[in-house]
Amino acid sequence: MSDANRGSTTPVPVEDLLASTPATAYFWGRVAGDGELTRDCVTVRAEDETAADALAAIAGAGRTNRDHRTAARESAHDASIVRFEDEYELQVFGAPAERAGAGLGLPIDGQPGGYRFDAFSEYRPQLVRGLLEACGTVCFRESSGSVGVSFVHDDATLLRTIRSLLDAAEPRVPTDDRSETSSGGHWFGLADDADTAAFASWTYAGSDGSGLYSAERRQKLRRSVERATDSGVGKLSR
Repeated sequence: MSDANRGSTTPVPVEDLLASTPATAYFWGRVAGDGELTRDCVTVRAEDETAADALAAIAGAGRTNRDHRTAARESAHDASIVRFEDEYELQVFGAPAERAGAGLGLPIDGQPGGYRFDAFSEYRPQLVRGLLEACGTVCFRESSGSVGVSFVHDDATLLRTIRSLLDAAEPRVPTDDRSETSSGGHWFGLADDADTAAFASWTYAGSDGSGLYSAERRQKLRRSVERATDSGVGKLSR
């Protein structure tokens, strides 16, 4: 189901963050992939202003310069590499945190989570988009002229859930087995026979019309696919 149901590129606040909508699917995908919950606070991070503004708008929160910082992060697959990048952080206080823990199975206060995303089954592309932007990596493989897409996280349960979401996607997205990273986390990638162009179009369909995306992450995926296929992927933003 497309999320392009209105002309505005800025999401409107949702009345209930636990309701099933394209915006909440994207929001909680971002939280699961790069955020955390305490009993009374949801924290979510984004790497560019487009995504930060979208997340703040969904939650009905305003951003200030204080939520923008430069963060040092280890490379996904090699703990000896540290890269510096922009980071925006949004916090939502109150009942949504505990409700998300109970309803969506998200971890609270470091406790194990179950990740129950059935409520967003109609909005799987937006959910996967949030997860991809939060804990996914995209690269162009010069040696093979192909696109590499992988998901990296410390929580193996979350990665199993993401693989299940991709297995149920239309079109289905084959994946490789999960492996450990050098820093003790976990990761898996799309299989070599996965149609990354179809995956990109499915994941970002309707994103321009909804404003639910990271401009930097979408552009990197689009350019990688275009290099690999020697063709445009206009559907990525419509």
